[in-house]
Amino acid sequence: MARVYVADNKYETNVIKVYRVDSKYDADLLFYETDNKYDADDKDEIWYFVDNKYEATASLYWVDNKYDSDILVYKVDSKYDAQWRTSNSFVTRLS
Repeated sequence: MARVYVADNKYETNVIKVYRVDSKYDADLLFYETDNKYDADDKDEIWYFVDNKYEATASLYWVDNKYDSDILVYKVDSKYDAQWRTSNSFVTRLS
């Protein structure tokens, strides 16, 4: 996703609905959160959160139910562990 904006409304245009799972084995995407926006360039798996949606390459909304989500994600501690685990229609559309 690269530069990620968290939307207030899941019905906004082009918002990806995301659910955070408790096990990496249940996730479509293992993501790593970075403090360096350059680490996140052109990478779906490494996320840099921004406050302005116009700076973002993707907007997401955290849903409360995994059945409402487009993507199931799990946060990893190392950028080297970040990866897509399953085939998904959002692969390469996030960055």
